[in-house]
Amino acid sequence: MQNKESTRKYILLGLVILIVVGIVSAKVLASKQDEVFKYEDMLYQQAVQLFQEGNNEDASYFINELLLKKPDSEVANYLGGLIAAGKGEYNQAVILLQKSLDLNPHKVEDPMFMIQFAEVLFFAEKYLDSKIVLEQCRDWGWTPETYPNYQERVMELLNQIDNM
Repeated sequence: MQNKESTRKYILLGLVILIVVGIVSAKVLASKQDEVFKYEDMLYQQAVQLFQEGNNEDASYFINELLLKKPDSEVANYLGGLIAAGKGEYNQAVILLQKSLDLNPHKVEDPMFMIQFAEVLFFAEKYLDSKIVLEQCRDWGWTPETYPNYQERVMELLNQIDNM
């Protein structure tokens, strides 16, 4: 059975229309996704800038907005933990830093994250947990270039815990 010429034209026209509709739909959806990404990036950048300026109250607003939209973002949880610690909200900081670690278990290999996590645990009065993290920092012998007194700080916190 052979298709007539007009039938082939209708099939071709249908395929072309389907392709055009698919391209237009993809472009519209991608445009909306770009807007969402730009908004989330603005929230993050604003939180970082305010945190670096020491304005933890306003930084907290922006990072909390981002965490509502991206609760499973490792970097947002990490920054949120640092901001909460800067505000003296150490229990909240522990929760956010722990979530960051849960989302990216390789954070245990990051010396700056580990000392920050240990300090937050210490100030949240979770001394046994802090001691475990600090002992790992000591045992790994880290000394980051940006923190030449790293091991001294580790030993200082360990001594404070041992003297309690």
